Amino acid sequence: MPPAIEVVGLVHRFGKVTALDGLSLSAEAGELFGLVGPDGAGKTTTLRAMAGLIRPTGGHVRILGREATDGRVREDIGYMPERYSLYGDLSVEENLDFFGRIFCLERAAYEARAKRLLALMRLDAYRDRRADALSGGMYKKLALAAAMLHQPRVLLLDEPTNGVDPVSRLDLWGLLHEFVSEGMAVVVATAYMDEAERCHRVAVLHQGRVVLEGRPRELVAGFEDHVLRVEPADARAMEVVSGLGPRVGSCTVRGECLRLIVRAAALGEVTQAIGAAGLTWAVQRPTFEDLFVAREGVGQSWTDVQHHERAGRGN
Repeated sequence: MPPAIEVVGLVHRFGKVTALDGLSLSAEAGELFGLVGPDGAGKTTTLRAMAGLIRPTGGHVRILGREATDGRVREDIGYMPERYSLYGDLSVEENLDFFGRIFCLERAAYEARAKRLLALMRLDAYRDRRADALSGGMYKKLALAAAMLHQPRVLLLDEPTNGVDPVSRLDLWGLLHEFVSEGMAVVVATAYMDEAERCHRVAVLHQGRVVLEGRPRELVAGFEDHVLRVEPADARAMEVVSGLGPRVGSCTVRGECLRLIVRAAALGEVTQAIGAAGLTWAVQRPTFEDLFVAREGVGQSWTDVQHHERAGRGN
């Protein structure tokens, strides 16, 4: 049986810009799959190709064994872009009624589904409220309900929790796990590392390519570098880190401390230099965010820290 979603050698260009460069991945029914990466990594273009909204320059996207651009598979796909267009002057219930008609569903069927979805998303008490009067979290839940109304077997979500409060974020992820438990394949694009860790599997994208793929815990377990917490995060610490050169892969400021990714072979030398400078350090357990920072080069490299330290002296 083929995967619910199969992407093979996907290439897509916008003029001279290559957005996707030979990207391949797959997701199974009953799996929550995360697309992780910074802005411009290719997450949205990948989702649009999966939804059959663009015809790729090269490669294939198959949904449930059919090409994503095959009209027969459209009814099996639910797609929620980052900016989902609801009608602000219509109520919650009226919006769902509209989308039920768009999907050409029988009235009794979509009314029953709408009732279940509103209850599931705790929106039933707001069925008469206008969409433009909803909070950010409620609006996203309504958008998700609209994308789910036709009971798709594949759900594609582009950064669904952007602009949503922490409680609503947890609610949305709880809903996604419930959908997955019912056998749906869900693909979520996210820039939040804590959300990536909630996925069964993830693909880390960089410049339109998959650079890491697997289960978040297994990827972190295979991380070979060390993570150090150094404090205080003052000019002296910056000077020490800049002097360590490429022994430090990256350095990010976390409140009153620095978080360093240190090359495995250089741990002793780095901790000795930090201790000799009178700084406090501790080895930390790596997280998926550390893995992402190390792989993507996010944060400050040692040369960035050196530049920052020199700027602070007015040089």
